Amino acid sequence: MNHPSNKSSSDMRNEYLDLMLKCLTGSIYHDAPTKLNSIVEYDDELREYGWDWPTVAHSMIGRKRMRNVRDLVESIIGNKVKGDLIETGVWRGGACIMMRAVLKAYGVTDRTVWLADSFEGLPKPNVEDYPADAGETFHEYEELSVSIDRVQENFRRYGLLDEQVKFIKGWFKDTLPGAPIDKLALIRLDGDLYESTIQPLDALYDKLSVGGYVIVDDYHVVKGCKAAIHDFFKKRDINPQLVEIDGVGVYWKKEQ
Repeated sequence: MNHPSNKSSSDMRNEYLDLMLKCLTGSIYHDAPTKLNSIVEYDDELREYGWDWPTVAHSMIGRKRMRNVRDLVESIIGNKVKGDLIETGVWRGGACIMMRAVLKAYGVTDRTVWLADSFEGLPKPNVEDYPADAGETFHEYEELSVSIDRVQENFRRYGLLDEQVKFIKGWFKDTLPGAPIDKLALIRLDGDLYESTIQPLDALYDKLSVGGYVIVDDYHVVKGCKAAIHDFFKKRDINPQLVEIDGVGVYWKKEQ
């Protein structure tokens, strides 16, 4: 005999999104770090804070920063902040998969998740224009180059590749100024470099709704990234309150 579930829609939504978080970060199956890490076995604390690079998981940001993605998208939905969601620098797509999962869980059909990336890794530092990036070697890591086909397949595996997911392929300086985006409610910056942080802000910040959020993934771990944020604040004459996420990333809310 089939019995009706006693679970509320809220309970089922939470269970779905909690499971998505565990899967996207590799926590549910204890995905070991890549060979780039000195630690060879899965460590739950490292995965909580995103301090290792998982071998097969679809995100390296760890559970705390992934929860932050969920929380802010839920806040945007609850407060009816207008606009789409974008991540600039997506790796295997995990954070954007979470964004799409939250929209699905709440039955939101009028927002798009945008993924902006070269899908060829990071650019070689342009030291002449962005001296803060001198000495950075992110472009040498083949592991950071994930093709658009692979990211799309990752979405497909969760049943989340649909018309509400759109891709912007190319270097930010070429693609973002003319991107066909009208309004944003969330900007997640994960470009590591000064160049790859300041360019999305310059191109997209004016499209961010009041009440929307900017997440900066690498604020505390890449000097150029942090410098770009504060140079942008100075240029725009703004001083938003930065909120800590996990000792690595921060975010702020656009108040005006």
